[in-house]
Amino acid sequence: MEHFAKTNFENYPKGDYILSLFGELLGGGIFNSDHERWKVQRKAVSHEFSTKSLRNFVVESVVFEIETRLLPILQKASETGEIIDLQDVLERFAFDNICKLAFDVDPGCLSAVAGDGGGSGDELMKAFAEAVEISSNRFMDLIPFIWKIKRFLNVGSEKRLKQLISTVHKFADEIIKSRKEEKNTKGDLLSRFIEDDELNSPEFLRDIVTNMILAGRDTTSAALSWFFWLISSRPKIQNNILEEIESIRDRTTDDSNFRNTYSFDEIRDMQYLHAAITESMRLYPPLPVDSRVCKNDDVWPDGTLVKKGSLVSFHPYAMGRMESIWGENCYEFQPERWMVDGVFRPENPYRYPVFHGGPRMCLGKDMAYIQMKSIAASVLGRFEVDVLDKDTCPEHLLVVTFRMKGGLPVRIRERKGPN
Repeated sequence: MEHFAKTNFENYPKGDYILSLFGELLGGGIFNSDHERWKVQRKAVSHEFSTKSLRNFVVESVVFEIETRLLPILQKASETGEIIDLQDVLERFAFDNICKLAFDVDPGCLSAVAGDGGGSGDELMKAFAEAVEISSNRFMDLIPFIWKIKRFLNVGSEKRLKQLISTVHKFADEIIKSRKEEKNTKGDLLSRFIEDDELNSPEFLRDIVTNMILAGRDTTSAALSWFFWLISSRPKIQNNILEEIESIRDRTTDDSNFRNTYSFDEIRDMQYLHAAITESMRLYPPLPVDSRVCKNDDVWPDGTLVKKGSLVSFHPYAMGRMESIWGENCYEFQPERWMVDGVFRPENPYRYPVFHGGPRMCLGKDMAYIQMKSIAASVLGRFEVDVLDKDTCPEHLLVVTFRMKGGLPVRIRERKGPN
C-alpha cells in the first residue's frame, strides 16, 4: 500500500477511463484529475484547509446546524415517537454544512425533515445524489463502455444523468455569478478561489463546487450512520462514550452555562469517542475501495509484477478485516484497540488507509473528525438512538461511498438524567 500510494505514487494516476466515469459531473476537479491539474488544486485547497480561521468557521457552522436544526428535529421525533431515517438526516446535515463552508450558501436541506417544506437546496441534493449513483454504476456495467453507447444515443440512465447534471451545474453557476458580483468577498473557499486570477475560470470554479459537494456530503454521513448502528447493540461501548462526554461536560460547564454542543477543545479531548468513530470506519470505511491505473510496468515489494495499463484497486474495507493487520479479533468492534493509557493512538495510514495516504491523503480529515465527533457527542449526550433492527447488518449500497440501502430507521428518546 505504501509503495502504491507514496513510494511510486506517480506511476498510479487515476487514468483516462476512471476519470471519464465522473467527467460530466465533476469535470477536472481535485477528485477527478491527475498530474499538474491535480497538483495546482491540491496546493490551493491545502493552504485553505490549514488556516485557523477556516477551522474555527467549521466549528461554528457545525454548532449552528446542530443547535438550530439537528437537535430540534430529534427533539420533535422523541416527542411524537415517529420513526426517522437517521442516514437521510445526517446526509442533509452534511450537505447543508459543506455548502455553507465552501460557498457561504445555506440550502436548508434539513428543513424538509423539520416539516417546513425544505430549503432551496432540497432538489439540488437529490439531483446530485442521483447523478453520483448513475455515474458510479458506469463502473459496474457488465459490458465495459456500454454507458458510452447510451450516452451517444441519449437514452436511459445517460439521458437522465444529463438532466441531473444540468441541475447541479445551474446551481454552481448561479453561486459563482452571485459571488463575483458581490463587492466584498467572503471567507468561504469559493471566494478565495475567485480572488486568484489563475484559478478563477468559470469551468474551474464549477468543478470546485461539485467536487466540494461530493467530498462533504456522503463521507461523514456514511461514517456516522454505521457508527450509530454499531454502538446501538453495544451498551458497554456506548456507556464508555457517555462517561467521557459527561466528564468533560462536568469539567467545563455548570448549570449557568449548560450547552448541548461542545467547543473545539472539548471535542479534541474526547479521545474514546475519537477511537470509537475510527474503529467504526475500520469496519465500514466511507470509501471502501479506490482504483488507479498502472502507468508503466512495475514490481511491488512482494515481487508481484504489474503490467502497464492494469487497473489496480486498494480496499480499505477488506484491509480492515485482515487478521494479519488487526489480529484474530479483526471482525470485532473494539475502540480500545486504539487507546494507549487513555489516549488515542493513530495507526500507520498504509495499514489504515481510510483517509488514503501519501500525496493524496485526505485534506479534510481533521475537519471530518470535528464534524463527526460534534454530532455524535451532542446527539448521544441528549438522546437515546434506538435502531429498529440493531442485530441485523444493513444491506450495503456502494455508490462511491459505503451507504446503507434503505437508510437507518431509528426511534429517538430523550435521555433521562445520568446514564
